[in-house]
Amino acid sequence: MAAKKEKTFEENMDRLEEIISELEQNTKPLDETIGLFEEGLSLVKVCDEKLKGFEAKVEEISKQSGSDSDAD
Repeated sequence: MAAKKEKTFEENMDRLEEIISELEQNTKPLDETIGLFEEGLSLVKVCDEKLKGFEAKVEEISKQSGSDSDAD
């Protein structure tokens, strides 16, 4: 069986926005609302981890380009 493709940051954010919209409407049964809330929290965690990874990569690139310009 093929491995599930990991969703992009943007796809996760889009889903999180959908969940927020559904929760704001307050029309779902409590069980479904709790499920959406749990999914949303999970997506927040995933997005936060991705953002931290992006931030670390940007810092690394900045340090590399900073050390490259110091060599001039």
